[in-house]
Amino acid sequence: MEFPVRCFTCGSVIGHRFDEYKSGIKEKTPDVVLDELGFDRYCCRRMFLSHVDIVQSILRYLRV
Repeated sequence: MEFPVRCFTCGSVIGHRFDEYKSGIKEKTPDVVLDELGFDRYCCRRMFLSHVDIVQSILRYLRV
């Protein structure tokens, strides 16, 4: 599943910050990166912390 554009709980737009989050967690801890990006609500933070990027593994099984 792709990263959602909006938070499922509060509806805030969060999708535009996912690339910044992915690049930031290579150098810092996720909680510091989320604080720097300005995500204070725990529901929005949950969206980032619990996302599993499985698109590449699913693409192997596409039927042609």
